Amino acid sequence: MRRFLLPILFLILYSCTSGTPDEDGSRLWLPYRMADGDRITGEVYSNINDATSGIAEEELAQNFKGRAELILDPGFGGKSGSFSIVASDGKVRITASSSTGLLYGAYHLIRLQQTGARLKSLDIKEEPAYDVRILNHWDNPDGTVERGYAGKSIWQWEQLPDTLSPRYAEYARANASIGINGTVLNNVNASPSILTSEYIRKASAIADVLRPYGIKVYLSVNFGSPKSIGGLGTSDPLNPAVRQWWKTKVSEIYDAIPDFGGFLVKANSEGQSGPQDYGRTHADGANMLAEALQPYGGIVMWRAFVYAPNSPDRASQAYEEFVPLDGQFTPNVIIQIKNGPVDFQPREPFNPLFGAIPHTQQMVEFQITQEYLGFSNHLVYLAPMWKECLDADTYRDGEGTTVADITLGKIWPQQTTAIAGVANIGSDANWCGHIFAQANWYAFGRLAWNPGLTSEEIAEEWLTQTFPRMKESRTKGLPSAMNIMMTSREAAVNYMMPLGLHHIFATVDHYGPEPWSSIEGMREDWLPPYYHRACAEGIGFDRTATGSNNAGCYSPYLEELYNSTETCPEEYLLWFHHVPWDYRMKNGRTLWDEMCLRYQKGVDMVRDYENKWYGCSRFVDEQRWRHVRQKLKIQEFDAVWWKDACLQYFGSMSRMPLPEGVEPFSMDLNTIKESLLYLQNRPDSLRAGSTGNARLEIIK
Repeated sequence: MRRFLLPILFLILYSCTSGTPDEDGSRLWLPYRMADGDRITGEVYSNINDATSGIAEEELAQNFKGRAELILDPGFGGKSGSFSIVASDGKVRITASSSTGLLYGAYHLIRLQQTGARLKSLDIKEEPAYDVRILNHWDNPDGTVERGYAGKSIWQWEQLPDTLSPRYAEYARANASIGINGTVLNNVNASPSILTSEYIRKASAIADVLRPYGIKVYLSVNFGSPKSIGGLGTSDPLNPAVRQWWKTKVSEIYDAIPDFGGFLVKANSEGQSGPQDYGRTHADGANMLAEALQPYGGIVMWRAFVYAPNSPDRASQAYEEFVPLDGQFTPNVIIQIKNGPVDFQPREPFNPLFGAIPHTQQMVEFQITQEYLGFSNHLVYLAPMWKECLDADTYRDGEGTTVADITLGKIWPQQTTAIAGVANIGSDANWCGHIFAQANWYAFGRLAWNPGLTSEEIAEEWLTQTFPRMKESRTKGLPSAMNIMMTSREAAVNYMMPLGLHHIFATVDHYGPEPWSSIEGMREDWLPPYYHRACAEGIGFDRTATGSNNAGCYSPYLEELYNSTETCPEEYLLWFHHVPWDYRMKNGRTLWDEMCLRYQKGVDMVRDYENKWYGCSRFVDEQRWRHVRQKLKIQEFDAVWWKDACLQYFGSMSRMPLPEGVEPFSMDLNTIKESLLYLQNRPDSLRAGSTGNARLEIIK
């Protein structure tokens, strides 16, 4: 057995921060760098010598206070990446069948120590729930990030392959620490250039950095690439020349990246090329790519996010297109399904496609970046929203058929299980634009590893690692910060779109309210009135049997539940029903009064967060504390903006007064509309969190 006696110097190979009391947030949830006077000596033993185990040794030597052993045991059971941690005789032994498992075990042990767990009597075994735990980057070759709110892309394509940013390794380290094992480097609205030899070499350079951390590289591809860059006259998936072009291109990729993971594809959606351009099906297109990848073990993640301009209900189209294709996809194709049926809204019912295609592999896609949740300006902890989806009972195979169990292959077998999150990572020093937005990156990784974790467990883990002094404040600062996180998603729903309202954002960039939006020539389903359908008689989208019948896409039990206003959960009332303004809610209030009070409650909750955050000042360094305080001020202004805009606009139809308990409007509707037009012409002032008060000045 090889023995290492290493001083804990915390000389991280790719260090994250300066280690001063104040922080810029760049270290994420990872350990502090130790000051010279705090260095101690520890021991790490290992029976393996490769790049990945070397990282595990280094992490333990620098960050774990104690003796540790890393034991590679080819006979160790469990899924790829599994590990055990056993403590006895004053030392801790980590055992796994792969060096990646040892790395995961090292990070888990460090996490346990950071969060204050008792380490003397550990005896645990961990294995990842999903096989593929992947981030989808919507990054473009020009350095921009679609729906990115934290600066430019971290991939510096113009400098690759010769120059490698130190951030690539920092990124890999952060992902490995939470078990993420894959990354799609580029936007689903893919540029065909990503498949040129030049960009394959660039992607290969990134893959070389990520590989020791157990992370595979994937690419989003443009389905029309054979025609646009391949010199062919068609991209028809049944054309022999097209099929051969893809096989040749895949061979080139694997020559450069031997462990390449596969393709992510957005096809025949929002103007993207796809097999339907040639009269073919999604199965025809996906299977052609799968055939090219199959000899190398690659997979195709084919997005189910499809909708046409003339569909009677955008929420039903994925169901209508993919259900008839069930069983026609090859085993290395996985259908990537957004958590909800429309588009990453603050609250949606789960997508009815889950469980409706039992003979087809399914994976869930979440959006970590906050496209519809205040960008990087609003503090919204997303784990409760994702748990709401994962734990949702589809009733597809009787009671207890949850989205998590379906996508984990527990109901119907799957060759590969997967889960994806649209990344919120950019070039900002703090990675995500908002310190608390880091919690969503962290939470996605933890839920991908173990969807059985609670939102509370993950929040406490993140807080005590990100703000170590929180461990000293379990009766003061920590409960306040936990309360903010655990209620923040509900607050956002309240001040944006309560009771099932959805997609009433500003049309141009999805920031702020614009339920009145009407742009000549624009698709109806890109405009808010399509979704809220407010008029003098009432509000809401009728998706029952008397309307679009989207409720009929669900299992019979849920169809019956959603079809009746008596049984439909009130959080989805306006999602499934068009109801009168004076409709009586279960608490006896009218719909109008309840809506008004929900908007006010959202505002009040954000104001309460500001007060609670003041109480956390003793447990957070000043730089990050001030950063969060400034963001909360912007969030409060935005919450009032949402309340005033929506209630004045909808009130012009309901003709009903504000109920007691709702504060008077601070800005009139015409001023709001004028300011929104101004801001849409100046997206820089809208998106930059540090200049969020520009909106307040404009309103004044």
